[in-house]
Parts: sequence; C-alpha cells; structure tokens
Amino acid sequence: MRLEPRASVTPVMLIAAPLGAVAAALLLSGLLIAMSGAPVLEAYRRIVIGAFGSKLSITETLTRATPLILTGLAAATAFRARLWNIGGEGQFYLGALAAATLGAGSLGAGSIGAASGLQLPAPVLILVVMAAGALAGMAVLLVPLALRLRFGVDEVVTTLLLNFVVLLFVSMMIDGPLKDPMAFGWPQSVHVAPAAVLPKLVAGTRLHIGFAIAVLVSVAVWALQTYSVFGLEARAAGVNPRAAAFAGVSLPYILLRVACLSGGLAGLAGAIEVLGVKTYVTTDLSPGFGYSGIVVAMLAGLNPLGVVLSALFVATMFVGVDSMSRALHVPSFIADVTVSMSLLTMLVALLLVSYRIRR
Repeated sequence: MRLEPRASVTPVMLIAAPLGAVAAALLLSGLLIAMSGAPVLEAYRRIVIGAFGSKLSITETLTRATPLILTGLAAATAFRARLWNIGGEGQFYLGALAAATLGAGSLGAGSIGAASGLQLPAPVLILVVMAAGALAGMAVLLVPLALRLRFGVDEVVTTLLLNFVVLLFVSMMIDGPLKDPMAFGWPQSVHVAPAAVLPKLVAGTRLHIGFAIAVLVSVAVWALQTYSVFGLEARAAGVNPRAAAFAGVSLPYILLRVACLSGGLAGLAGAIEVLGVKTYVTTDLSPGFGYSGIVVAMLAGLNPLGVVLSALFVATMFVGVDSMSRALHVPSFIADVTVSMSLLTMLVALLLVSYRIRR
C-alpha cells in the first residue's frame, strides 16, 4: 500500500473531513462511555441538553466558546503561514494580565478602583484595555519568531516552553505587585474597574458582548485572508515558502505580521475573558483555552469562519459533559478525551483528503 497525492480536492471533501472526524471521535468516546456502564445514546442526549437545554446552558456554552474562537483563530492564522504557534496559552495569560493591570490602573498592591485607573469613558477604556491585552500577546510570540528568524530555532519548542515561563511570571505578579489585598491571602490580581467590564448580552447570565466581538473578529480575519494582499502572501508562504520567496514575498516580513495577528488574537482572548467573566486574574483562569484552540483550528481546517462552529462543538462538549457526568456518573474527563480524539481523527481525515490509498 502507498499514499498517492490527489490531483484535486473537492469542496465536499473539505466539508466532510471535519464532520467525519467529529463522528469518529464521538463513536470512539461512545465506546468508553459504554465501558463505564452508562447508556451511550442517553449520555449524548444529556450532553446536548446540558449544553442547549435552557437559557442558562446556552449562554454558558456561548461564554465558553468565546475564548475558544479567538485562540482558535490565533492558531489558524499562524498555522496557515507555517508559523507553528503552540504558545496560545501563554499569550492568553499575558493578555489577561495586561488587561487586569491596565483595567484597574494599578501597578502596585492596594490601588484598586476606577479612581486610580484611566479616566476614560467606558467604551474607550474597554477598547484601550483590550488593545493592551492584544499587544501583550503579540510580544510573547515575537520572541520565538525572532529566535527562528535569527538563529533558526524551532518555534514549536520555544512557544511551548514560553507557556510555562509566562504562567510563572503571572503567578509571581498576582502574588506580588498586583496582588489584591482584599483577597484574604489568595493569589489573585486586583479587579478591573467597573467601567472596564464588558456589558452582558443576556441579563442575568455570564454571556457578554465579547462573544459578538469574537464572531466579528472571525469574519474580519476571514475577509483579511481572502481579499487582501497580505492574506494571499500569507497563504503562499504556507503552501510553498520557496516559491513565495521567488515570487517576491518577503517571508520574514510576512511572518512578522502573521505573528502579530496570531499573538494579538490570543492576547485579546485573555483580555476579553478577564473583562467579561472573571474581572481579575488567577493561575486557573484558563482551563486550557490556548491548547484547545489548536484543536478548534484543526477541526475548522484553518478556516476562520469554520473556527466559530468548531469552537461551539468543543464548548458543547465541555459544558454538556458536566451535566451528563452528574446525571450518569460518567467521569467528566470524557470531554477532554473526545476533544483529543477529534484532533487525532481530524489529522487522519486531512491525510485522506490530501492523499488516496493505492495498492
């Protein structure tokens, strides 16, 4: 048996690949659910009800999907240009820390409240704080990019290891200069000013305007990649770097712009999570949004619009499985297993889309 490249890939195959990958992942997860002694169909019904069975569950699913959309976009834009950004988690955390710091207007413990912060109208303050989070995320990714361009260091390793460096830095800051003196010794940052908190989309729930921002950003990134010269050059750099360079594309310049966009999106995710949900930073702010964003991007086929749908699928698993676990006593880790299997099955699906098996 051998793999033979396909001459062309139809749109139907591109759509069928993620659907088949998700179906295969659910089938494999169903085997694990059956092994635990729970009815599989009832388990999946409970997942759907837990994620979409009420107004509260729907808003919780959309709230969980918000950072996944942005971290998924961060991974998708980088991967499309062959910039392997595995550091979304670190970029997320530093963006969150920058937002909490600037949103509270405090660089020292004990300075809490709007009076010590930026004296700006609420909409302007929110935009400034989100921009600060995006810039912080950019800064994290520019370090591995510089090492790659200057010394040829593999960015997979540097971006991954920077996640741990950033998390330790965040831990130091929230247990030191940015520690909230009203947290009774618990390591967390000061709260952002009320004027910097994102408005709610649905009253009485946690769903905030950040979800709408994330969807609009995905549309903007899609338009940028589809209709701009930068998008064309980034795709060319990802498909064939040598051919792109021969055609006059400056690879270092393109990668620099891609890194700014990718790191900025991950940093924006952290800022929006702080401004919309927590209002402060802790070391458990993210349950792995940066890593899950890679799965989201791959399930979407690196398509910015597909990222929204794949983020909703991943959020559905995380929110719905909690409800199913309580009802059927199935370990909630089945959500992590399903998401991980989705990535593996998607890689196999992409292989079969690009190649056919010959005997």
